[in-house]
Amino acid sequence: MNHDSKNIMVILSSPSGAGKTTISKKIQQKFQNFKISVSHTTRKPRANEVEGIDYYFINENDFKDKIKKNEFYEYAKIFGNYYGTSKESVLNLLKNKNDVLFDIDWQGTQQLSKFKELNLLKIFILPPSKDELKKRLVQRNQDKPHVVEERLKAYDTDSAHKKDYDFVVINDNLEQCFKEVEKIILNKKN
Repeated sequence: MNHDSKNIMVILSSPSGAGKTTISKKIQQKFQNFKISVSHTTRKPRANEVEGIDYYFINENDFKDKIKKNEFYEYAKIFGNYYGTSKESVLNLLKNKNDVLFDIDWQGTQQLSKFKELNLLKIFILPPSKDELKKRLVQRNQDKPHVVEERLKAYDTDSAHKKDYDFVVINDNLEQCFKEVEKIILNKKN
């Protein structure tokens, strides 16, 4: 691969619980050159989350300040918290010749797509069915029942946006799903 080829930016979106976080970790293990775009968020860290690796955790005032200063490519309020992709962190990754991975939802994807200079490859991951998604969310057990309900409600809205993406991959089997995503990335890179 010659080095002046444009670095690629892969967006992975999915309804909550469909496995996109696991798949983005697998992409980073497989392709050393991929770095995940670390979002800013106003939500509190979960027990295992690390500042600067999972998110940049900031308070709502600071977040709104960054919005005013136009420092985000995209941001959204999801389940009561803000999430955003800072221009600075993305541009730093590109400066270092990294490929960039975005783990964002359809709202973020629509906003990001407006920046025509970004070389985006948009992949949408779906669970095999809504029932299967419910089973996974309940098993994962990170969320209170009302949050599971909220996420299931969001599923229909989320799924309706799959037409905004270049590829839709069903995550029925994690390995299989990852292989498909890998193939899509390799085709784009070559």
